[in-house]
Amino acid sequence: METITIYHNPRCSTSRKALELLRAQGVEPKVVEYLKTPPSVRELEAIARASGEPLRALLRTKQPEYMEQGLDDPKLSDDEVARAMHATPVLIERPIVVGPKGARLGRPVERVLEVLG
Repeated sequence: METITIYHNPRCSTSRKALELLRAQGVEPKVVEYLKTPPSVRELEAIARASGEPLRALLRTKQPEYMEQGLDDPKLSDDEVARAMHATPVLIERPIVVGPKGARLGRPVERVLEVLG
């Protein structure tokens, strides 16, 4: 079986539910606590590509840091946005699950099942 990775925040109830849902399917994913170990700029860009969504779909726009860093500027490149997300991982939406069928943001949480092989 291919590796399933969850970018997880244990303090987030949705992230905990996604992890429980994966385990209920018999999947023991690689758990990355992204606040402690943020994905690299390239990893963030790859996750966005695998999700089929724009990089900005993985951005937490309700965080104060979003406005503080001017990330609402549509002229910012994906590289600039990814660098901000890597440097300030609280800006990364959660949970994100990566599997053999791509990547999904677990909102709603059941979407994570779409990436299982």
